[in-house]
Amino acid sequence: MAGPAAQSPMKLMALQLLLWHSALWTVQEATPLGPASSLPQSFLLKCLEQVRKIQGDGAALQEKLVSECATYKLCHPEELVLLGHSLGIPWAPLSSCPSQALQLTGCLSQLHSGLFLYQGLLQALEGISPELGPTLDTLQLDVADFATTIWQQMEELGMAPALQPTQGAMPAFASAFQRRAGGILVASHLQSFLELAYRVLRHLAQP
Repeated sequence: MAGPAAQSPMKLMALQLLLWHSALWTVQEATPLGPASSLPQSFLLKCLEQVRKIQGDGAALQEKLVSECATYKLCHPEELVLLGHSLGIPWAPLSSCPSQALQLTGCLSQLHSGLFLYQGLLQALEGISPELGPTLDTLQLDVADFATTIWQQMEELGMAPALQPTQGAMPAFASAFQRRAGGILVASHLQSFLELAYRVLRHLAQP
C-alpha cells in the first residue's frame, strides 16, 4: 500500500494544475461556443482521434515525470511556476476558438500554431533521460501529425498562409533538473491546450 510520501506528488501536481489553469482558462471555458461549422466531418473525427492519442501520450509522460518528482524535488507548484517563467516556457493561446462568434480561420491557425509550438518545446526536451526518451519521441511525432492534419485542412479551405511558420527560440535547459522541470511544465501546458482543443472540435463535430 502506498504511503503519504508516494501519494503526495500526485496531489501536488493536481494543486499545481489548479493554480495554473483556473485563472487562464475559466473565462474561456465559461464562454459559449459559436455555431457549429461546416468543416468536413471526417476531418473533425480524425482530429478528435488524434487529440485523444496525444492526451494518452502526454498522460504517460506526466506519470513518469511525477514518479521522479520527489527524487528531483520538483513537487512544489509555486517553485515550478517561477522556474517556468525564468526558463521562458510559453503558453499557446486558443482565444479565437471558444467565443460566441467562433472565428474559424483564426481558430485553425491557433490550433496549428499551438501544436507547432509544443512540437518545438518537446524537441527541446530531447535527452531528458533514456527512460523517457521513447515516450517523448512518440508524443512529438503524434503532435507533428496532428499539426499536419490541421495544416492540410487549412490548405484545402484556402486559409493557409503562403509559408509554413518557422520555429522561434526555444528554452535552453542548462541541467538535468531544468530539463525534468521543463518536462513537467510542457506536458501540463500541452494537456490544458488539448483539453480546450478537444472541447472545441467536439462542438464543431456536432450535427
